[in-house]
Amino acid sequence: MKNILVIGSTGQIGSELTMELRKRYGDEHVVAGYISGSEPKGALRESGPMAMTDVTDGQMVAEVVKHHSIDTIYNLAALLSVVAESKPHLAWRIGIDGLWNILEVAREYRCAVFTPSSIGSFGLSTPHIRTPQDTIQRPRTIYGVSKVTTELLSDYFFYKYGVDTRSVRFPGIISYITPPGGGTTDYAVDIFYAAVKGEKFTCPLKKGTLLDMMYMPDALKAAIMLMEANPERLVHHNGFNVAAMSFAPETIYAEIKKRIPDFEMDYDVDPLKQSIADSWPDRMNDTCARREWGWAPLYDIRSMTSDMIEKLRQRLTPDKP
Repeated sequence: MKNILVIGSTGQIGSELTMELRKRYGDEHVVAGYISGSEPKGALRESGPMAMTDVTDGQMVAEVVKHHSIDTIYNLAALLSVVAESKPHLAWRIGIDGLWNILEVAREYRCAVFTPSSIGSFGLSTPHIRTPQDTIQRPRTIYGVSKVTTELLSDYFFYKYGVDTRSVRFPGIISYITPPGGGTTDYAVDIFYAAVKGEKFTCPLKKGTLLDMMYMPDALKAAIMLMEANPERLVHHNGFNVAAMSFAPETIYAEIKKRIPDFEMDYDVDPLKQSIADSWPDRMNDTCARREWGWAPLYDIRSMTSDMIEKLRQRLTPDKP
């Protein structure tokens, strides 16, 4: 039976991934790692073990791994894209110095490590349509630079020391549970909250801005599937493209409006978010993930929109019919 540590368990992906892993492997086998000031609450706290795990403190990480006999680490500690641009040194310290600590611990205690990369690892010179698995990566944000470094450093520890490192390049993640936290693609979550609340939505990206997106259940599926994949089938190990849907703001607005006819949207473009979005792919080619470990998403834009609205209505307006 696996013993899993989720670092960043209270974050955007970590909070839901921890609960999903507990369903699969048993509550007592999944440790929720957190940092001071971000302790688990509610079901996350009550359903299983937790431990303070600051990636910038390698000794702390080692003690948690040793105490709980951890063999698999999901490392989700990172700043999101827009936040990272305002705190570049902190973004590097958490994303890269922290990753180094985790990989060293994994080398000593023979742990497998999942550390997500992102569409942010690409840049303006990358092909934007059906972005290949192996292609030029020259991002101009600290978020993107750290993600490229994540892929390379993880590969280094795999080839140099035999550490089982794996990662996917996540698109924008859409969730009805975890609120947005400073990402370029967060408008695709905010827009649903506004629609369900009956509010007008102001989009920070211009019309026609295509971006890869994924519904949270598929993001969790991708992370777990890859870590469960037969290593003998893997040609790549880090930086797998995974895709589900690609849309522009006006497209998701139209889908929502089919279900909420009175919903309104206008535009007030955020220059920083727009510049970041313009450097990211319109649509990634995920053939390698499909071939090497059987990746296939469950949700498209239509099924995701219906489920998001239904689930948000249950959460935000439970008394309405």
